[in-house]
Amino acid sequence: MKALIPEILEIFSAFSFVFYGIMSFTSNIMKSEFNRWGISKFRIIVGSAQLTGGFGLLLGFYFPVMTILSSLGLTVLMLLGFILRLIVKDGIVKSSPAFIYIIINLFILLNNLNIDF
Repeated sequence: MKALIPEILEIFSAFSFVFYGIMSFTSNIMKSEFNRWGISKFRIIVGSAQLTGGFGLLLGFYFPVMTILSSLGLTVLMLLGFILRLIVKDGIVKSSPAFIYIIINLFILLNNLNIDF
């Protein structure tokens, strides 16, 4: 079971980011959130980064370097998202998903770099 945890987390993260990437393009709620955060001009870029990262994690099962690049990119993206949520004072509940995705993608990254922790 221990050997499956990294793969399960990678699949979970991949599908999450594909979903949120699509939502960044199509959801009126996401459009209003980007407006509320004051970064509406970056919505398409963020959505594209989410889709790229999500699909990159899936491709990583066949091309391992894609997992490293994608998990690094998603870790940075979520770190920026977490900082933004702190700046706009969203509170712990609204900020926690970004923090959790930082941990998940950092775990995926370190695991694929064979760094023990």
